[in-house]
Amino acid sequence: MAVVKTDLFRLSASQTAELIRSNHISAQEYAHALLERVRERDPQVRAWVYLDEEAVLEQAQKLDQLSPEERGPLHGVAIGVKDIFLTRDMPTRYNSRLHAYDGNAAADSAAVSVLRAAGAIIFGKTATTEFAAMTEGGPCSNPHNPKHTPGGSSSGSAASVADCQVPVSIGTQTGGSIVRPGSFNGCYAFKPTWGTISTEGVGRFSISADTPGFYARTVDDMELLSRVFQLPAPLRTTISVAGSKIAFIKTHIWPNAGPGTVAAWNDAQQLLANAGAHVLDVSMPDEFARCAEWREIIVSEEARAAFMPKYREDKTKLHADIVTLVENAHPPGRAAILEAHDSVAQLRAQWDRFASQYDIILTPSAVDEAPEGLESTGTAIFCCMWTILHVPAMNVPGFRGACGLPIGLTVVGARYTDMDVLSAGKAVGKVFN
Repeated sequence: MAVVKTDLFRLSASQTAELIRSNHISAQEYAHALLERVRERDPQVRAWVYLDEEAVLEQAQKLDQLSPEERGPLHGVAIGVKDIFLTRDMPTRYNSRLHAYDGNAAADSAAVSVLRAAGAIIFGKTATTEFAAMTEGGPCSNPHNPKHTPGGSSSGSAASVADCQVPVSIGTQTGGSIVRPGSFNGCYAFKPTWGTISTEGVGRFSISADTPGFYARTVDDMELLSRVFQLPAPLRTTISVAGSKIAFIKTHIWPNAGPGTVAAWNDAQQLLANAGAHVLDVSMPDEFARCAEWREIIVSEEARAAFMPKYREDKTKLHADIVTLVENAHPPGRAAILEAHDSVAQLRAQWDRFASQYDIILTPSAVDEAPEGLESTGTAIFCCMWTILHVPAMNVPGFRGACGLPIGLTVVGARYTDMDVLSAGKAVGKVFN
């Protein structure tokens, strides 16, 4: 591969790992290129809440000193970390006044530990909404247009990857906090099956929904990260668009779709049909119509428990919406909570059976392109169902809205078909792009 040193910041994680492995570049050269990109671009994008250039270069120097047999699969690859993952060498502050002066953690969160052990450079901490629980935006902006939101809550993780400040990053999703920013920023965004990546050392919101996941500019990078975390092996050897039965599922939320998503939906169907796919408009069974309602009951109850300690510590430093969650004057009764948990559990198995009828399944990622303004990160209504159903979901970029901002569509699958969803996303992405 010909290497243009001035363009190192544009490399994918897979390309970077190979170039460093073959001694075409060093981890230090690569780190310098990314830091230069950050200095140029981040005053506008504001993706980082903590970044220590000396610490980045020190990590790179230590990696360059390792012998070939000591080098891991992510050797020298820079990774952004959402600021709700504990890190032993940088503070974790959750975008919260309650933790504004916290120092480094005693140990890495489980996900960061896996990445570091694989040879990654833990580049810095990326912007998030307060405790990854709010839709109120912060200073982080969309790299395609700074007047528009990057989405949330994994705002900085998506924006930093889309803007080529790092090739990959990690975030979390409780509603749509990985997939929606992926759509808004125009990058691949993958939420794995719930429980396949540990949430140890990650700020808690909802134990039934919180799921760590990845951002990247290529599916090859998604597959690389998935192998590092040993996500479930693929069930199928190859997935191609030609001859595949592709289900387009609008879900019961479709009336909320804006003109950009509607146009992307129609264009995607035409593109895939032209590529030889059997495109089907598919309706979900009626039982799924209440999934959003049940999800809200489950998540709000678990959030009340998660935020109770912080409320007791000092509620005056918490966002008013978090205080309202804890103080809920009209909590659901026992019967409603049990119905929500039991009904969603039944839907998970039902979805797995339903999904097995199709080769690829596509659904909306977001209502439309990123809205103007940074005050709100947008709504996650198209993503929440897939999160509470615990299924793998990946935003695939490829379309634009009226303002010229990215719009993606989501590939979903049955639980524990993560690598198949990635393969399907790669095949579909080639057609879209």
